[in-house]
Amino acid sequence: MKISAIILARNEENKIAKSVNSLLFCDEVLVVDDESTDNTAQVAEKAGAKVHIHSKHNEFAGQRNWAMQQAKNEWILFIDADEEVSKELKNEILSLLTTNYKLTPTAYLLPRRDYFWDQELKYGEVWKARSAGIIRLIKKGSGVWTGSVHETFTTAGLVGKLNEYLNHYSHDSISSFIQDINFYSTLRADELKNEGKHVSPLELIFVPLGKFIYTYFILLGFLDGPAGFVYSFVMSFHSFLVRAKVASQSYV
Repeated sequence: MKISAIILARNEENKIAKSVNSLLFCDEVLVVDDESTDNTAQVAEKAGAKVHIHSKHNEFAGQRNWAMQQAKNEWILFIDADEEVSKELKNEILSLLTTNYKLTPTAYLLPRRDYFWDQELKYGEVWKARSAGIIRLIKKGSGVWTGSVHETFTTAGLVGKLNEYLNHYSHDSISSFIQDINFYSTLRADELKNEGKHVSPLELIFVPLGKFIYTYFILLGFLDGPAGFVYSFVMSFHSFLVRAKVASQSYV
């Protein structure tokens, strides 16, 4: 069986080669470039990927659904530009696709291992993706992606789970972290506003606070040391920004 790999990217010239290189075991590597203003497309092509320029219009699910149609193989592996397939995961996928031709699941969860400040995070905000995994390996035509941001794959078929890790290197600095949450909080706020969401002053205060308490104490984020505190704090600030932007009349 053959597999296509897809990376969604925008202005990732410093990371895209690493992602592409980790996917060269696949029969096809596609990079869907959201009209980057840097050299993402050129670097990706040099690394061995085929590049499609296609604007996502801030619709991540729509971009993934469009990308699926460009893939020529039956199975599709999605990763982001700041992720890479570990050698162990590569071997597990190859074993899965070559030794079990009649695969029963139509999608597979991949556990994701997050790195921040040059250390591996194991608790707090990243715990769910690390333990339960996220759907990234799918059979073409078996479902659709939904959601403008933090999109999910919906399938009527059986969902399996792999054991080895997808590596995630999300934020190079606090500055880039803040820029990212500002961008993604705007997308999420727009999504909630379109759904008619309203935010009360109490929600504005206590939801972000509750999120920090949950990720840092209940999910043991404090065990990741200073990096765990910063990660929990900044993601709680993201929760605050989303609600502040929903409550605001203008946040451009």
